Amino acid sequence: MRLSSWGVQMSKMSGIRSIMEDIATVETESSTGAWLNLSPGNPAVIPQAVATWRSLAEEAIADGLVEASGRYGPSRGTHALVEAIVGYFNATYGWSIGAENVVVSPGSQLLCFMATTIFTGPGAEGSLPLVLLRLPDYAGYQGLSLAASGIVGVEPLLTPQGDRYFEYGVDLTALRAQPKIGMMLLSNPANPSGSSLDRHDLDAAVTLAVERDVPLMIDNAYGEPFPRVADTRTPPVYHPNVINCFTLSKAGLPGERLAFAIGAADLIRPMVSFIANAALHAPLLVQSVAERAINSREIDILAAKVIKPYYQAKRRVAEEIIFEKLPESMNWRLHSSDGGLFCWIWIDEEWFNDVEMYQALKRRKVLIVPGRHFFTGAADTPFLRRHGTRCIRLSLTPDEGVIAEGVGRLSAGLREMRDAR
Repeated sequence: MRLSSWGVQMSKMSGIRSIMEDIATVETESSTGAWLNLSPGNPAVIPQAVATWRSLAEEAIADGLVEASGRYGPSRGTHALVEAIVGYFNATYGWSIGAENVVVSPGSQLLCFMATTIFTGPGAEGSLPLVLLRLPDYAGYQGLSLAASGIVGVEPLLTPQGDRYFEYGVDLTALRAQPKIGMMLLSNPANPSGSSLDRHDLDAAVTLAVERDVPLMIDNAYGEPFPRVADTRTPPVYHPNVINCFTLSKAGLPGERLAFAIGAADLIRPMVSFIANAALHAPLLVQSVAERAINSREIDILAAKVIKPYYQAKRRVAEEIIFEKLPESMNWRLHSSDGGLFCWIWIDEEWFNDVEMYQALKRRKVLIVPGRHFFTGAADTPFLRRHGTRCIRLSLTPDEGVIAEGVGRLSAGLREMRDAR
């Protein structure tokens, strides 16, 4: 049957769809125990986090299962959760927001899709794109637009650090040179690199949003105030042109699909309508759980005392493994990180290709993510053809043995690919 142009766009095999297919593969074949899964961004199963969420969920069920799950709720989010969010952010950051500044959603992916659909695309000024202001960025952003050419990515500044590290920076000159902008978007700290914006770059992005009269959407999935998987160089900012997005996924509830956005009322209002039209509202039981976590400040304890230290330790171990096992004779670099769930590796060799390595490792029962999924138009410019196809992302969430064995097989795959050229 014929698909519309929007249907064609949404049915493409995007980077995030590929990652989700790999998750399905591992789930289907989990009984064999054969896969070394260094691919998806599933948060680790941390016993203390599991215990906290279980206790809060039991409270929510005991206090009102029928009220939480046996009826429909408001599209903006339950009154209790919205008020908890308002009180928390006003107290934590000195903001002055109200319920009109909040919308609760079935996951942050939907928040980003809603905002992209609302603020970009065809309009009175022509077709305005979504601009990803710092590549590489989250693979899920690459499929947000209903338009075939609706997303533009700004190539990064790249700075080597010592012999084995490097860092991306925001090319503010290139960003300001964008002729059309409908909305700007970034993850902060970034998936996959783990870097966060400093005050200068954040202020520059906000200034450009004001000049162009467009929203700047900041996805705080890994940073402040929770889950604090990664450090942030600047706290979230409230501004009339900024939409801040927060999620409970990396705090331990990825399967519950609960997130919320905070922004000016005129930016949030159409997102509430979008929720009503597309999904009615976010699940109510997990909203009750989230309200308890926020009001009790259990979420702060979980973030500061459990989640952040856990991933800091995982990062140290993973770096030790990478430096021990990857070939010294090859030109590879690890991105300097403020934290996060991933290691981002640049293999700076003419013979390296990220998709070929992904396929070779898959034959060895190892899953990674090809770097090109995090770049918009990965073959469109000389820089992207070179750099955008020479990076890979490894997950830090498996246990140490899985990471060590997976990196070992990666090392063997690199030697084979080099020797075959």
